[in-house]
Amino acid sequence: MNKTAALKFPRLTTSSKKRALKRITVNLTSDEAQNLEKYCEQTGKLAIDVIREFIQALP
Repeated sequence: MNKTAALKFPRLTTSSKKRALKRITVNLTSDEAQNLEKYCEQTGKLAIDVIREFIQALP
């Protein structure tokens, strides 16, 4: 990374603060997928955001 980028974006140089991501696959029935798509269209949200919000709301 060049010095200019490091100065403009100091967070890019600190690997200790990176969020660990884990990829999962969710199998949905056709009805479930349609409900998710409809909800996303109605709210203007992406499916990943809808799923993430539901997970974050879990106790």
